[in-house]
Amino acid sequence: MLKKVPHTYVIIFSIIVISAVLTWIIPGGEFERETVNVNGAEREIIVNNSFHYVDSSPQTWQIFSALFNGFVNTANIIAFILLIGGAFWIMNFSKAIDVGIYSFLKMTGQFEKQKLIKFLGVNNIIITMIMLLFSVFGAVFGMSEETIAFIIIFVPLSISMGYDSIVGVSMVFVAAGLGFAGAILNPFTIGIAQGLSNIPLFSGIEYRLVCWIVINLAGISFVLRYARKIKKDPKKSPVYEVDQYWRDQQQTDIDSIQMKPRSSSWVLYILLSAILVYTAYSNPLTEMMVGVKSYTFPALPVMAGLFAIGGVFALRKSVHFFVLHLLGFTMLYLIVGVMGYGWYVMEIASLFFAMGLFSGIAMGYSPNKITKLFIEGTKDIMSAAMVVGLAGGIIVILNDGKIIDTILYGVSQAMSDAGRLASVGLMYIFQTFLNVLIPSGSGKAALTMPIMSQFSDLIGLSRQATVMAFQFGDGFTNMITPTSGVLIGVLGVAKIPYDKWVKWVSPLMIILIIIGFLLLIPTVTMKLNGF
Repeated sequence: MLKKVPHTYVIIFSIIVISAVLTWIIPGGEFERETVNVNGAEREIIVNNSFHYVDSSPQTWQIFSALFNGFVNTANIIAFILLIGGAFWIMNFSKAIDVGIYSFLKMTGQFEKQKLIKFLGVNNIIITMIMLLFSVFGAVFGMSEETIAFIIIFVPLSISMGYDSIVGVSMVFVAAGLGFAGAILNPFTIGIAQGLSNIPLFSGIEYRLVCWIVINLAGISFVLRYARKIKKDPKKSPVYEVDQYWRDQQQTDIDSIQMKPRSSSWVLYILLSAILVYTAYSNPLTEMMVGVKSYTFPALPVMAGLFAIGGVFALRKSVHFFVLHLLGFTMLYLIVGVMGYGWYVMEIASLFFAMGLFSGIAMGYSPNKITKLFIEGTKDIMSAAMVVGLAGGIIVILNDGKIIDTILYGVSQAMSDAGRLASVGLMYIFQTFLNVLIPSGSGKAALTMPIMSQFSDLIGLSRQATVMAFQFGDGFTNMITPTSGVLIGVLGVAKIPYDKWVKWVSPLMIILIIIGFLLLIPTVTMKLNGF
């Protein structure tokens, strides 16, 4: 008889305990740090040759206080998840997403009449196009936390297409992860790593573009193969029983929904249009950052105009399409906000919170009903927020135990006698392992690149190759590490148990890690532009 798989909370707390045990085994150590300017932002980096052992700080009862501190340190992600959960619950109650999915599937079904599309499979094309879109977002501006908001849209879509929640998560989170690892212009990983290594920003882009294509071919092919298996027999899904939650959500008779626009939706449309026009007038031009290059574009005036025009057509069709109109422009403003105004989780959460309130107003709900729905949404998503806080406790124990710097120093010393190819391989392995302990790409770059770039000079290895080893090591394991608040948040929103996700994603991780090592070989053996 098989033992019952531990609850996600049990798994994370066990990792906290193991981390505490390591603080008794690994001696304490620290590097001295200094603050430098990297691409216009201040970063704290390690001073080379400054490592020294310090008194160990074994963790005991701190495993309990680490939980509290984990919640404090991840408070922004927790608030982000709760606000999004409440906002989407209001929208979900309106059945607008159900109407949108039904209309989308009805439209795509018509394309199957064309021979080429029928041969390729309309669903395969949809999955591929969505994944490529989010992969570009991951590669260009490092989309990560933002994926949590899209899970609530694409998991129901995946279920409606005859797949499971894993395919829905893959279309968004895995795709963004593939792009994040490919990192063509990601300023939060490649930009910082190259800046700290004193090499031209985003140099070597030609080979990184090749790597991005290879990584996406492997990742998307893996997802399509799995999706085909689930489409053929949905019960083969490891989350078939768990997905009953989503199937129950979709038991809606579309024909029974009252589609008539309400007077409140027209009033809201006029008010929002006026606000957006005023905002566009105040900010006629937006400087959109793509890598280190900026492009000035009248983004807000264009979007205000499109919202005003599109809103009329949406309202004439139904109030549900106007709610979908709000959702679509929420996504567009998210992209402009991130790339043009440096938005992060606070601004994005506020944007979706406003979307939820406006959805309720458009549907004619009373303030009390909107509040009740919002609270129900936060209750439904609470477990996801809780897991993010618990996972943050792992980082607290490792930092307070003062063993991360010791691990970093030990690995750098172990590589001193290896050759160039072996060294880049060891760097890759180390960055992959370190990503489990420190899921922040920018934080890990500031921690490791000052040492690794100097070390690469000593053994005749290109600094660009060192950056690539960091890039791949930082990217792939974001999809599996339990210390990643984004991963835990995504799984919590999708209702996928962590153990089932690990079982599914592990083969993909092995494939991607092997591909990453193979892609590093040319950085040592070939003369590449920028290397």
